[in-house]
Amino acid sequence: MIKAEILQQTRLFVEESLQKAEAGHDWWHIKRVTTLAMDMAGETAADVFVTEMACLLHDIGDAKFHDGNENIGPALIKNFLQTQAIDKETVDKIMFIIEHMSFRKSDSFFGEKSIEFQLVQDADRLDSIGAIGIARAFSFGGFKGRPFYDPEKEAPTATYQSGQSATINHFYEKLLKLKDLMNTESGKKRAEARHAFMLQFLDQFYLEWDGKV
Repeated sequence: MIKAEILQQTRLFVEESLQKAEAGHDWWHIKRVTTLAMDMAGETAADVFVTEMACLLHDIGDAKFHDGNENIGPALIKNFLQTQAIDKETVDKIMFIIEHMSFRKSDSFFGEKSIEFQLVQDADRLDSIGAIGIARAFSFGGFKGRPFYDPEKEAPTATYQSGQSATINHFYEKLLKLKDLMNTESGKKRAEARHAFMLQFLDQFYLEWDGKV
């Protein structure tokens, strides 16, 4: 089976798997991340097959939708990969990226990041910031039944995934940190504008919340 056929089978598998996914983690998220990574890969010597496969599969069985279970996703992904004509070394590279790229694992991962790892992680993080990132944050907050903001009960914190905290807190918990966590020069450049847009949004949000504009 040639790589183009494997990629097509993977796209079909992912699109079907994410048919009922929350809007911020659906097939369109996968497409955006893949498009970003593949565009940035053109500036490098990355293995584009490994990069694209990791992009396509990275949100299958996401732990946040399975009560925090970190084992479901890797098992589903590995089972799929074993149905494809992919050598073990390539499977291992894809799995390593997917198993270690998440923000929640950033503080505990000190391994070496291949260029493919860097590209996939940057692309996923870029889709978490800027206008799309704002839309995704509020989509997920609505999915979880969280308020936009409640200044009487809580202030912005730096604790990631803090229970039922308001969506605005997520900007401080994660989104505003991502600009400085980009791996590649291309990712860093793209993150600047998206980060600036989020700061502008927050300024406007607080003004409107307080009825000042």
